[in-house]
Amino acid sequence: MHKLRDLKIWHKAVDLSEFVYNTTACFPKEEQYNLTNQMRRSVVSIASNIAEGAGRNTDKELNHFLGMATGSAYELYTQVVLAQRLAFINISVYSLLSDQVEELLKMIYSFKQTVKNRIK
Repeated sequence: MHKLRDLKIWHKAVDLSEFVYNTTACFPKEEQYNLTNQMRRSVVSIASNIAEGAGRNTDKELNHFLGMATGSAYELYTQVVLAQRLAFINISVYSLLSDQVEELLKMIYSFKQTVKNRIK
């Protein structure tokens, strides 16, 4: 089990969640139950899977949940691209969001490698 508040990766995911929530608040009303909802669910899933994995008893379980977080991050990345193509966000917001998702993916990958080495 890991101390959640000590995990930089979890803080980064929570910060990204806040950014996505603030960004999607400006999306068109007709997107409230579509792309807005999907982006919010994806970003919350990243932080939630990191938290759930950290709260589990084994590194094998943590590794599993980090894999789930990775999938949700890729899902969010795709939604960010779509939001930019549909002109719901401008290029500067797109760049900020996509950079943050990519940084978080690198952090997840690195953490997964650390966890895998402990499993061996």
